[in-house]
Amino acid sequence: MKRHAMYNDESAPQLDVLVEQHTPLVKRIAHHLIARMPSGVSVEDLYQAGMIGLLDALKRYDNSKGASFETYAGIRIRGAMVDELRKGEWAPRSVHRNARRIQQVIHEIEHETGADARDRDIAERLGVSLEEYHVMLQDSMATRLFSLNELESTEENISVGLQQQQAENPLDNLQNGVFRTHLARAIEQLPEREQLVLSLYYDEELNLKEIGQVLGVSESRVSQIHSQAAQRLRSRLQEWL
Repeated sequence: MKRHAMYNDESAPQLDVLVEQHTPLVKRIAHHLIARMPSGVSVEDLYQAGMIGLLDALKRYDNSKGASFETYAGIRIRGAMVDELRKGEWAPRSVHRNARRIQQVIHEIEHETGADARDRDIAERLGVSLEEYHVMLQDSMATRLFSLNELESTEENISVGLQQQQAENPLDNLQNGVFRTHLARAIEQLPEREQLVLSLYYDEELNLKEIGQVLGVSESRVSQIHSQAAQRLRSRLQEWL
């Protein structure tokens, strides 16, 4: 039997029961995202936005599409949190500008050398100290909410089949699939430590402190590695982004 809008299904629990059951999921996602947010963003902000995403998921979920509710709800919850952060426009223009500079410098160095751009080389090309470069990385970490999470909305449309509208261009799905292939290949070509940080953060869902314990480095160093991986990927996928 098809279940669209879970809380309207007579066989499903009441809305308040469903919300209570899935509140831990909202909290877990909020605490996972807050690790890479600036100090001006509170976990409560993320939690409130996530609860709206949960309610939206309960309203829209259709189990005939093949995805579990937890998978679908996770997409909606993360999306609501990201949307709320984007509305806030908390990042100064200088942070966005520096992020673009880092991406460009990485692209230039790797194009010239054919090798991974190193921290010291990037800092030198930017005309800043290594410490200043690491601060720039830290600040830029959340400017675009680097989008292994954003890709889930694409995955939602293509794999789970939860489109609200049909694509106007019949090539859109093909293009999205090709992009994911390029992204996966670019991730495989990252320096080993950057690959590991992304895997632990996105696949294993460890927070930055936990990743630091695995790698034997500080939480701030993990943040820098994560951000540099993000900027490196963006520089290598410029034609897509």
